[in-house]
Amino acid sequence: MKTDTSLKSSFEQAKRAVVKVGSNVLTADNGLNLKAMGSIARQICKLMDSGLEVILVSSGAMASGVKKIGLAQRPDELPKRQAVAAIGQAGLMMEYEKVFGRHKQKVAQILLTSEDLSNRKRYLNARNTLNTLLSWKVVPIVNENDTVWVEEIKLGDNDNLAAMITLLMDADVLINLTDIDGLYTQDPRVHPDAELIPRVTRITRETERYAGDIPGALGTGGMISKIKAAGKVNSAGVPMVISRGDKPNILLKLFAGQQHGTFFEPKTQRLASRKCWIAFSLKPQGTLKIDDGAANALLRNGKSLLPSGILEVSDDFGVGAPVEFVDHRNEVLGIGLVNYSSAEIKKIMGLKSNRIKQVLGHKSYDEIIHRDNLAITAAVDG
Repeated sequence: MKTDTSLKSSFEQAKRAVVKVGSNVLTADNGLNLKAMGSIARQICKLMDSGLEVILVSSGAMASGVKKIGLAQRPDELPKRQAVAAIGQAGLMMEYEKVFGRHKQKVAQILLTSEDLSNRKRYLNARNTLNTLLSWKVVPIVNENDTVWVEEIKLGDNDNLAAMITLLMDADVLINLTDIDGLYTQDPRVHPDAELIPRVTRITRETERYAGDIPGALGTGGMISKIKAAGKVNSAGVPMVISRGDKPNILLKLFAGQQHGTFFEPKTQRLASRKCWIAFSLKPQGTLKIDDGAANALLRNGKSLLPSGILEVSDDFGVGAPVEFVDHRNEVLGIGLVNYSSAEIKKIMGLKSNRIKQVLGHKSYDEIIHRDNLAITAAVDG
């Protein structure tokens, strides 16, 4: 079996891992795939015996509920979907209790919405709870709280949730187990000549074109959602693997350094926890277009964003709001917390900081976004 030295190093050094398992791995024709659940539980317990901390992000609640009440597919109406998720979540956790219980391993259920991660206090509370469970040698099983979600608080899908949990918990690696071997040049279910891509060093538009967006009948995320999840954790310095979840002992093989699926290589430098929260847990409330000089200062020199580098301001936002900044091509470079409102920035953009007080009548800060409150999410060349 091939061994990838970078992958091998990532897994050998990992102390904490997030494992995400998709709906199509966890379900069978007659409901939950108990054999797959038992295999995953056994492997996680074996890894924990070697000292690894594992957080499990599990799909399957909606799929379990659909099967349990005999529906042909997920309903479209929101109340019905929430009811199906409630039915399925109970069954899903009951089976996890059983399969982990065979190894005398305790589990805990964690249900989250985006509000739990965008609010800094709740974000830290969630992290403290998960850290406590890990210190007690309990496996946290995380899912989105589908029974209460509305569009404003929905995290999107469990691929995104797994990425958010990886960053929340400073995990060392994210493993995304699905019903396909990894990222292919084309959808292998449609194109027999599609080729598996074993390594992605940088996620580009071409990478996203490879992905396609073909979710399974029971899941919500296609390959494109997995690529976006990889982009988030990679930009924070964390590797990710997409691999087939029904391969025998797939987790044990990965942690033995074997190449299976697609390995997404991260940036060499990890993003600090607070900057991960700014970059990936907050929804931007506006956009600042900046000039090339400011972009270079932010991307390559670790500087703050000053009013002199701002070209345009979009949307209305207040002091402290999370705001994206983009270059002249409208490529998103990052996100930060602003020291001034949109109305104030429009008055002082393009000016030197020493003129802020003259124009506004006050000057709380020299910077529009201080570097400590700013996270770069774009890939940096050179």
